[in-house]
Amino acid sequence: LRRPGLPGVPEATAGDKAELSEARAGRRRRAAAPSPAPTGCGAAIVPRPSRPAGRARSQRRVPWRRRRRSSPARPRSAAGTAGRDCIPRRAPRPPRRGPGAPPRPAAGRPAALALVTLLSFASRFHRLREPPHVCWDETHFGKMGSYYINRTFFFDVHPPLGKMLIGLAGYLSGYDGTFPFQKPGDRYEQHNYVGMRGFCAFLGSCLVPFAYLTVLELSKSLPAALLTAFILIFDTGCITLSQYILLDPILMFFLMGAVLSMVKCNSCADRPFSASWWFWLSLTGVSLAGAMGVKFVGLFVVLLVGLNTIYDLWDLLGNLSLSLVMFGKHLLARVLCLIVLPLALYTAVFAVHFAVLNRSGPGDGFFSSAFQSQLIGNNLHNVSIPEHLAYGSVVTMKNLRMAGGYLHSHWHLYPEGIGARQQQVTAYLHKDLNNLWIIKKHDSDTDLSDPSGPVEFVRHGDIIRLEHKETSRNLHSHQHEAPLTRKHFQVTGYGINGTGDSNDFWRIEVAGRRTGELIKVLRSQVRLTHVATGCILGSSGKTLPKWGWEQVEVTCTPYLKETPNSLWNFEDHINPKLPNISLDVLKPSFAEILLESHMVMIRGNSGLKPKDNEVTSKPWHWPINYQGLRFSGVNETDYRVYLLGNPVIWWLNLVTIGLYLLITVATAVALKRGVQLTSELKELSRVVLHAGGQITLGWLLHYLPFFMMGRVLYFHHYFPAMLFSSMLTGITWDALLKFCAGLLSPSTTARRVYGGGFLALVLLILYSFYLFHPLSYGMIGPLASNPSSPMAGLRWMDSWEF
Repeated sequence: LRRPGLPGVPEATAGDKAELSEARAGRRRRAAAPSPAPTGCGAAIVPRPSRPAGRARSQRRVPWRRRRRSSPARPRSAAGTAGRDCIPRRAPRPPRRGPGAPPRPAAGRPAALALVTLLSFASRFHRLREPPHVCWDETHFGKMGSYYINRTFFFDVHPPLGKMLIGLAGYLSGYDGTFPFQKPGDRYEQHNYVGMRGFCAFLGSCLVPFAYLTVLELSKSLPAALLTAFILIFDTGCITLSQYILLDPILMFFLMGAVLSMVKCNSCADRPFSASWWFWLSLTGVSLAGAMGVKFVGLFVVLLVGLNTIYDLWDLLGNLSLSLVMFGKHLLARVLCLIVLPLALYTAVFAVHFAVLNRSGPGDGFFSSAFQSQLIGNNLHNVSIPEHLAYGSVVTMKNLRMAGGYLHSHWHLYPEGIGARQQQVTAYLHKDLNNLWIIKKHDSDTDLSDPSGPVEFVRHGDIIRLEHKETSRNLHSHQHEAPLTRKHFQVTGYGINGTGDSNDFWRIEVAGRRTGELIKVLRSQVRLTHVATGCILGSSGKTLPKWGWEQVEVTCTPYLKETPNSLWNFEDHINPKLPNISLDVLKPSFAEILLESHMVMIRGNSGLKPKDNEVTSKPWHWPINYQGLRFSGVNETDYRVYLLGNPVIWWLNLVTIGLYLLITVATAVALKRGVQLTSELKELSRVVLHAGGQITLGWLLHYLPFFMMGRVLYFHHYFPAMLFSSMLTGITWDALLKFCAGLLSPSTTARRVYGGGFLALVLLILYSFYLFHPLSYGMIGPLASNPSSPMAGLRWMDSWEF
């Protein structure tokens, strides 16, 4: 460089100064760049840094020159790249990717999620007000929502969370809880029912994005996730089940939330104990509590998450780079989030349930007398009675089976041919003077009503006699057949003014007590054993004919197995010799109430019977879409809604299950034989075996247990399993199309095969929905069995009744 003031060196010219300024500007631009620019100036245009104060304005920005199309780019040095002769170049295009190539982040995923979510909400909220009358089980769950608003106690065979949320939705949307929900077909008139339907439709709409995100996370394939979403969006059964006041959309919302959270937590396995890892693990526990709190079948998804957790922990245990202390932290985190947290939330749901429903209602009779004493308006509420049983006490006895009733007798005799023609003894569900009995000693006729006489308490193991207060006949049994249960003995009222025979003697025994202990009213569960025959007094639960006033049969069973049918408790207790105590002293603890409510729910669930004119089904009917359910309407003039899955979708799901098993077997055999696979096929194999295996396990856990259930079953019980089969369909067909396309060359043909197959499946789903959408959105006119009906050609199976 030419510098002034040095001997023999000429001064720099103006051009020299300009060149020096440009070189310095280039160095500043390179220093300010976020990363070193590659050789050749095509990588990025670096913004000009701010000029420091005092810098000469002669360092101006030199404009870029366009590259000539006719001449190739010349190689330039790093200094030249930053100078005026730098020519920007277009970034090189990435290589073409085949259909089976490993996935890369897709820019269209947020748009795809928004699209499927919008379609889901549109399909579920379309014609939500129709029909404006009670449909199918809305008569139960809508009524239970009203009970929560009115704080009236009721009984249901399912845990309370779903009904609580329905009641909350109705309350927040302006429903006042006054509609009776008596039977299907009752018009809502001015009552606001849309809020409760809209809440269920909202949760049902969320199933589609949940399934979309789950499949996307498992398969890393946008087409597989889209295919799953389209299946659920355009399935008529899923739409119908989401549009009414039912528990099913609430249950499936928490179920899919648990599955999505589990899958997301698994994807965070490489960064354990991070914020996202804790979030998804905790959300899994919350979703499990929600699923269990709506229906007991939520235990199936608990089992799915539990098996996944055991597999993860076993895998961590085999990781020798992981210390046992760190493994213990993993185990503790899962115990806290997947066991402690769900149980705490599940228990809190019941605490809220019992706190809200504090008034006497139609569910009182299903629970014990001690529990009933806490309900405002119940005849036991704020009552003071003697605590311990004594001879001479007037009592009522309540059977502990669900809706077992009170021990009852009346003047009517058993008819001819029904055992001995003696006075009837039954179980009656309501309070009545004929429910009163006097406790007497078996070997004494002493008048115990004398207030000056001594008090003698009844103890565990005593032999007593029960005299009916209204008719003065003793509780009696003998070896005659019971009226309905032929293997049991008949129970009658016998004797005159308390005088009978040795068949009137009963040994009183308290469950879990020792001989000689006193017997408490409300709390003690007693068993009456007939001394002469050894049978046990119980209620069979069977309803007597009209000669028995349609009351419940009471028998003496020779089978000594202790069941709720053979256990009783003393409810009302009158004895002027004894001091009264408040029943608040005898009220059960929350733990006892929680246990009792679960026992009652389990017994009620196992004893469910089909209602009149109701269509039941068997588990093998469900995957083949054999028979639907009539939600509304029975004739030509009615607005008819019929719960039936989209036949094309359901049969596609059924075929896919078999296809998946074949693909899995073929893949496993190929891997076992050491067949050399390309990277694309290895990725497909991983998706098929790992992702498809998780979904298949979910389908099996939500379907196979129904084959072992003894209760009545309905078509809608299959829909949680249907969610898993739909996700399996998306994963399987995506993998199959990629495999088929990967066998073809060139890549353009492969992409056409893959895209054409995917498009054909989507168009098939859309067209089938176009044909069968009236099933969900309502039909008016001739039934499909009539040739003039527009639905006549769509009745592909004789068992379909729409």
